[in-house]
Amino acid sequence: MANTYTQIHIHVVFAVQNRTSMISDSWKDQLFKYITKIVQNNGHKVLQINGVYDHVHILIGMRPVQALSDLMKQVKQDSSKWINEKRLAPDHFSWQSGYGAFAYSKNEVPKVIKYIKNQEEHHEKESFSNEYISLLKYHQIDFDEKYLFNPI
Repeated sequence: MANTYTQIHIHVVFAVQNRTSMISDSWKDQLFKYITKIVQNNGHKVLQINGVYDHVHILIGMRPVQALSDLMKQVKQDSSKWINEKRLAPDHFSWQSGYGAFAYSKNEVPKVIKYIKNQEEHHEKESFSNEYISLLKYHQIDFDEKYLFNPI
C-alpha cells in the first residue's frame, strides 16, 4: 500500500513438541535455510535465525502484509513436513503448539541478533524453560507457568 512505512522487528521463539531434543547439528543449518525461505517467500526478512536441539529463535523484519500467526502457522507446518519427508529426525517430528513473539526497537536489533547467534553458548548455562520465562518477564507478558511447556 502506498504511503505505508513500518519498522517491525519481531523475535519469535518456538519449541519442538514436548521440548524433545530432535534438532540435530547435522541438519539444523538446512532447517534454518528452509525456514528463512518460507519467511522470505511471505515478503518478510530474516535478520537472524538460530537454535539448539529443542527450539528455534528467529528475528524477523515484518512487513504489514500478513498476520504473524499466519506466518508462524506456515513456518511450523511446512518445516515439520520438510523434516518428516526428508526423514531427518529419528521419529515423527512436530513443533509444540504456540510460540513466543517479542517486539524490539531498531536500536535493540544488534543486541537481539547477538543473543540469537550465541544460542549454543547461552544454553550451556541456561535451560530453555528459564530462558523463555525470562523473555516473558522481560516483556511483561502475563502467563501461567502450568501452560507454558505442556503439550496441547
